[in-house]
Amino acid sequence: VCFIPGGLDCSISFVSHVLGKVCVHGRQKEILGVLVPRLTDLTKSDCIWQRICWRLVECVPDRWMEAVVLGFVQRAPGADALSRLLGNLVVKNKKAQFVVTQKMLLLQYGHTTAVLQSLLGHLSLDSSRRPLLLRVLQELLETWSSSSAVKHSPAEQQLYISKAILICLSHLKEPEIESCRQELLASMMEGVKCHLDSNLPQLRRLGMVVAESISLKINTEGPVLKFEYEEDDETRELKSLLVQTPSFCVVPSLPDDHRSEEADAPPSVPESDEKSPGMPDEESEGELDSDDDLIPYDMSEDKELKVKAPVYIRDCIEVLTGSSSEDVDKWEATVKALESLVRKNPAATREVSVELAKILLHLEEKTCIEGFVELRQRAQVAILTTDPIPVSKYLTSQFYSLNYSLRQRMDILDVLVLAAQELSCPKFHGKTKHSGAQKPCAQLLPESDSSKDWRRIVDERIKSKTRRFNMGQPHAKLASHPNKFSSVAGYFFFPLIQHFDRPLTTFDLLGEDHLVLGRLVHTLAILMYLAVNTVAVTAMGKALLEFVWALRFHTDSYVRQGLLSCISSLLLSVPTEQILADMTEELLETQSWLADVMEKDPDGDCRRLALQNLLLMENLKKKLEAVPS
Repeated sequence: VCFIPGGLDCSISFVSHVLGKVCVHGRQKEILGVLVPRLTDLTKSDCIWQRICWRLVECVPDRWMEAVVLGFVQRAPGADALSRLLGNLVVKNKKAQFVVTQKMLLLQYGHTTAVLQSLLGHLSLDSSRRPLLLRVLQELLETWSSSSAVKHSPAEQQLYISKAILICLSHLKEPEIESCRQELLASMMEGVKCHLDSNLPQLRRLGMVVAESISLKINTEGPVLKFEYEEDDETRELKSLLVQTPSFCVVPSLPDDHRSEEADAPPSVPESDEKSPGMPDEESEGELDSDDDLIPYDMSEDKELKVKAPVYIRDCIEVLTGSSSEDVDKWEATVKALESLVRKNPAATREVSVELAKILLHLEEKTCIEGFVELRQRAQVAILTTDPIPVSKYLTSQFYSLNYSLRQRMDILDVLVLAAQELSCPKFHGKTKHSGAQKPCAQLLPESDSSKDWRRIVDERIKSKTRRFNMGQPHAKLASHPNKFSSVAGYFFFPLIQHFDRPLTTFDLLGEDHLVLGRLVHTLAILMYLAVNTVAVTAMGKALLEFVWALRFHTDSYVRQGLLSCISSLLLSVPTEQILADMTEELLETQSWLADVMEKDPDGDCRRLALQNLLLMENLKKKLEAVPS
């Protein structure tokens, strides 16, 4: 930095032009990496250098202003330092104002939390800039509460906007909160509804955290919103943004002052040791000693009475439906023993399989029995694997029936997937223990998110198909068993795919019940994957491709992930010859759609799945070229 002797006036506009041109030509890191730390030190105690720095950035032409402002914001060590470097540039220059209040907050989402804190803290430090902070908060809340933005923005951008909202809230003062209380309340109600409607757990949790924070700010005295969710590192970081001390405050003095206050304060007396002035000691001692003469019973050898569980299937039906259901202990014993009874008595189960499946589908928990949902689900899977055709017909028909809750419909999908996996997996056949069926070899459709395990299975399948050489010692071959799912795959698959576009009075898959649609799509993908080497696999593949094509532009990212998983399962399960012979035109159209998804879809998982499918199609093309004519 040059010094001009003699008190002469000078213009630094030439330096501003040089700075702007260097930054816009890609050398921002090199020049600002040296300039910003030096100016930060010089402006700490010298107001003349602050004015020089303000003039330096104010004289940058508008066409280069974005690169300069962005570099200063990213490299400033905090809100206080950024205020000394930029001054009121965002108030004086419209281009700088657009970059700071619009582009960096609403159009970009790659900046770190520290950059967000510096930027928004800078807006809050001066009274002339605080109106911009309120305007930014309003625009962020409009975006956060927009259902279109929630559906079409990536989860990373939603997290970025949520962080910016919480940082803005942490800088608001009580009069400012009072002036915009109604606007905050309206945005909170609309935004939490949009986020809770999402199928992605991360977005639902973001909505809950932000809504709780807004409620805490606007309801300082009354009750506040409180949701139940599992806290993780992301949630804890978000909550810390609302309560953390701004970087420009003097933090180290607070603990010392607090400790000195504690040292000066007199020692407190626990409430339990304080004596009420109106209660004599004799009375309290009398109350404590009133039952000292009682001798306790000796219960060391007492044993819990165990209720005998039913030993016949029909007895179980009577307990679960008849007057015997009033006996809670017997009801619990029946629920726990039902799965083993079904697997030990397949002939008796087939006589009442549909009736038993109906009872379990409508069975509600009467007591706080541990693992009730899992016990009921395992019993349903056992019945379905014992008598697949009639039970699968019943369950698939009930999926599209009236008067079922969304939870019951998703239970049907879970049971179909677990039973199909058990029927198709050799591990469950032969002389295996019945307890092994309690935990299938891979839980493909858990209650929380079915896509993670599903994609892991697909990745393993791709690896097994593409890496066949130099793999070391060959693995021991598993004992071969017949695939029992082969003969019943159509009963599981086709009824589910037939009526998805027919809305019912209480059930609309293409409307508000998109959560169930997402689960249905993932279920079809898994059933397609498990149907490999079956007779019906080609017909299933054609039907699935038509189903995917009808829903390919769905707005929900979870549904789109399921559709792309369907394409993966089709390419992996249907024989290459059948794909090339019967579905060539459809696959060419699908390839064009996948390329579009890979480039433009806002969801990262969708882009990854689209790329994976394109690679699978490329492998099919290489196989076709390798076949001799």
